[in-house]
Amino acid sequence: MSAWSRLSDHLDENSEGYGPLRGTLGAGRIGMIWLAANLVVTTLLTGTLFVPGVSWPTALGMIVLGTLIGGTVLVLVGNMGTRTGLPTMSLTKGSFGLRGSFLPVAANVVILMGWSWVQAMLAGVTVNFLVEQATGYSNPVLFSVLCQTLVVTLAVFGHEGIARVEPWLAVMILGIMAWVFTVAFTSYPPADFAALPVDAGAGWSSITVLDVVIATAISWTVLSAEFNRLARTQSAGIVGSGTGYVLSTVTAMSLGATAIAYVVLDGGEAVGFDPTVLVAAFGAPLAVVIFLSVMATNTMVVYGMVSSVVNLAPSRRVRFLPTALVLGAVSILGSTWLGLLDQFTGFLVLIGSLFIPVFAIMLVDYYVVKRGAYAADILSGRGGRYWYRGGVNPAAVVVWVVGAATSLVLTSVLPSPVGATIPTFVVSALLYLVWSVAAGSIVAGRPAQHHLSAAAEEVTVPDTSGGAATAGGTGRPEETADAPR
Repeated sequence: MSAWSRLSDHLDENSEGYGPLRGTLGAGRIGMIWLAANLVVTTLLTGTLFVPGVSWPTALGMIVLGTLIGGTVLVLVGNMGTRTGLPTMSLTKGSFGLRGSFLPVAANVVILMGWSWVQAMLAGVTVNFLVEQATGYSNPVLFSVLCQTLVVTLAVFGHEGIARVEPWLAVMILGIMAWVFTVAFTSYPPADFAALPVDAGAGWSSITVLDVVIATAISWTVLSAEFNRLARTQSAGIVGSGTGYVLSTVTAMSLGATAIAYVVLDGGEAVGFDPTVLVAAFGAPLAVVIFLSVMATNTMVVYGMVSSVVNLAPSRRVRFLPTALVLGAVSILGSTWLGLLDQFTGFLVLIGSLFIPVFAIMLVDYYVVKRGAYAADILSGRGGRYWYRGGVNPAAVVVWVVGAATSLVLTSVLPSPVGATIPTFVVSALLYLVWSVAAGSIVAGRPAQHHLSAAAEEVTVPDTSGGAATAGGTGRPEETADAPR
């Protein structure tokens, strides 16, 4: 067997992205995973967009409110992963159909690819700033490519190590964040931050801030079941993800809003979503935070992209290594497009437009229509109760299109006084529910949700060699345990 084949087989065998998994982690460990995942430069820099477009207290209030609203969706989708053992995009098969799920999976790969580009660029710009300060040499594109190349290497060979050390990185990042808060509030009292004049020409309002904060939560929800299916019980996943996500998002975004306000109070210019502005104000320690957070989080983003594609087929027809190399090469090439940083707000709007309807449909389908249970048919390649019409549930697809169109209209054509995210979610959820009631597809009674790791060993599908292969699972002994309570 060649070295390539041995490496490919090893990565396939150890790829936790494939099939249902039995979780073993408690609430504390899940909380640390979420805390580490979202203590990232993109979340911090999102907070810099808001001030002085709105007042500092308003920004903090909307950050808390939006995080709680968006975090509720994140936790509920994550709980589906704990109950079934499936990652987020595999769960879309229940509502969109075994083939219809290819649509949200494709959208997910595009969104995660965009995230990986943005984070690589931010790391590259930060490294370039430090190098230029020290040597005079400047090449942000080169450093962005180098940073993303390191990320892809870690995603292929070191994602398990990153997952283990990420909580410890979070502790260090929290320490440096506390230092930044200390510098800001010992230099100027909170009253000065609150009294900072609002720049009405910046184009922000409390509602647009709320929309962006909720969209940030939605952008993380695409990976919520991936993380929460590692939880031992539902309570561990709910408490851990809820606490970890809320604390990390509120801390990171509030730091961004406070840091940019400090720059303005100190006589500087408020340039949103520019890491060099903050590094210039607070020094190299903040640059270390930016670089480490990008390496850790972007590694898991690239790994999540690969997992989404690998889970498209109900057997290992799609191999981990070639998929990782192809997607990795695209992510490296895309990291040269520095102009995307100027379009970050539009990127968040796109995420909301595409995925708010998806998650509204998923939540209504799982918790209301299917009464909180998906059967082993979801692991099959064709046929069964999730085959719908030729593998596609037309109700989900139509509602998704209508929901996405609603979001875009409320954002760009007819701005809503209550924003776009909440109306889009409500419209999508109600449309899918009404369609399900009219079609008589709501399941009667209360079917029990059995963890699908055991069922995966019983569902067989043809493999690439023409034999039979299981539709999921890793064959580990703990995967035959009872469903989490």
